[in-house]
Amino acid sequence: MKVICFGDSNTYGYDPRGYLGGRYDADCRWVDILAAETGWTISNMGQNGREIPSAAPAFPADTDLLIVMLGTNDLLQGRSPEQADERLEQFFSSISLGRSKILLIAPPPMAMGELVPSPQLIDDSLTFTRFCQTLAERLGIRFADAGRWGIPLAYDGVHFTEQGHKAFAAGLLGELK
Repeated sequence: MKVICFGDSNTYGYDPRGYLGGRYDADCRWVDILAAETGWTISNMGQNGREIPSAAPAFPADTDLLIVMLGTNDLLQGRSPEQADERLEQFFSSISLGRSKILLIAPPPMAMGELVPSPQLIDDSLTFTRFCQTLAERLGIRFADAGRWGIPLAYDGVHFTEQGHKAFAAGLLGELK
């Protein structure tokens, strides 16, 4: 099975303990754990700082599953949950893959931390999750809420810890069964 994981720094595997864009080791990144547990061919298209693009790249037609988790950086850059939702809908409208091949994951809610100085950002992340679920239902794509998986976040309130990546992988594997 060919899978693409398209997202931001939490998909990339960013390690917030270093400031130069370092990554956790492969055995601690959710994308690599998913590949090891399933034997699937997985392309990690995570990118630090990625906001929701206005259009999707051309994903290969033989992609069996596209996993998308975006939106956190949009909220951190001052977009409202409504604006992020509109961008996400525009992004999905540009994808040529069949809807049954897409899984939208709402990122876990932010927590107070170095990158999250305001409770409003936490509220916005919770609101965005509800918008993601409604959007997925409207578009006929699969949906998962990573906020239900108990993801430990680092001191910054945004990035997964090593244990967070493992919890995310476990939650996602449960969702995919």
